[in-house]
Amino acid sequence: MTPLILSKFGIWTFDTVGWISLIAATTNAFNGALLARRPDHYKNFTVVGIIILAYAGGIGGGVLRDVLLNNIPSPLMNPWYLIACFLAAAAALAVDYYSAQRFKDGLFQFMTAFTLPWYAIVGAQAALAAHLGYFAAVVIGIIATTAGRWIIDVACNVTPKQLVRGEHFVAAAALTGVVYLVCTAVLGWDVVISTAVGVAVGFGYRMLSLAFGWEEWEPWEPAGAKAEEKPRKRLGEGLHAEFTAKVDE
Repeated sequence: MTPLILSKFGIWTFDTVGWISLIAATTNAFNGALLARRPDHYKNFTVVGIIILAYAGGIGGGVLRDVLLNNIPSPLMNPWYLIACFLAAAAALAVDYYSAQRFKDGLFQFMTAFTLPWYAIVGAQAALAAHLGYFAAVVIGIIATTAGRWIIDVACNVTPKQLVRGEHFVAAAALTGVVYLVCTAVLGWDVVISTAVGVAVGFGYRMLSLAFGWEEWEPWEPAGAKAEEKPRKRLGEGLHAEFTAKVDE
């Protein structure tokens, strides 16, 4: 047996799906650390606490995906997941520090929109490899995409984003999985091409939802309920406010 299986550190051994999964984990870890620094999530976290939340955002969905598919979680099989997520957390802290303590709404919205379709596609791919049906593949993709955010929200004592009105967070993940499955299973396209199309559709739909304020339908409030909802800025409004604040300083 090879001691410590040093070949696992050979990043050139990644296949196409492995690269997609690593990209998803790294960018989600970056988002997780930024989210932990948001005023509505921050709870006097230490540096170690923020790194832990970054790991939750980066590999939480992937670990849950693998557990549901009865596989050993990928981060336990390849150290690059843990290394890349740590570097992403450090980069997020650096961005936060050099932004004069302002949370970058525009950057966070863009990055979450960018990372969302990657995990949805990896989840669908893993489900298909486990010989599950198409419906299950879409569901696994949604879980893999949104579970990390769920963990962070619960840890920060915030209502999970999946449960409240927002700009089609879950719907964008579902749409990505459906488009990917149509491309690869129905049309028979190559994995790389199917992934590119799925990412483009999922990312584009999420960005349009953020830009135009498209939100999920919310039923009427129960009698006597007084739910206060914090107003959200559209993507363009957030970017404009950040660049204006930078000029005014």
